Amino acid sequence: MGEFARKYSIGNTDELLKLLNKAYADEWIAYFYYQTGAALLKSLNGKITADQLTEMAEDEEEHRKQLCERIVELGGKPVSEWDEISKQANYPKITYPISETDWQGFLRAVLDAERGAIEVYEKLVEFLRQGNGDPVTFHVIRHILQEEMGHEEEIETLLGI
Repeated sequence: MGEFARKYSIGNTDELLKLLNKAYADEWIAYFYYQTGAALLKSLNGKITADQLTEMAEDEEEHRKQLCERIVELGGKPVSEWDEISKQANYPKITYPISETDWQGFLRAVLDAERGAIEVYEKLVEFLRQGNGDPVTFHVIRHILQEEMGHEEEIETLLGI
């Protein structure tokens, strides 16, 4: 980050980088589990769910990239070891149903993960509102939060909730 831009970074940058890295780890894990879930679904009804999971995985990958870029721009280092990713993540595992034909079970597992993500990003927004961070980071987090809320709504629609 340039000298002029640094003046906009205020508050506890170390804690902000820690929280951003935890969210970054969550996005890696979501991407992994959503892609894996899409590949596992076997039933005809599972095709719609698989397509949804694939689309959401692409969004999670984009979130991961945005967080990675922001961490680096703030002078931090993104988590770079897989073991550390799972250790630092707020939600290190998504538990899918045993049966690959239980597409509703897959959706319920993803719904839990999305609700967890919403919680993580709401906490980040609150941390930033308390004077920790900068307007660019706030915008990035707010954008990701909005997309996670959209994912929750899409899943609820598919489940008929």
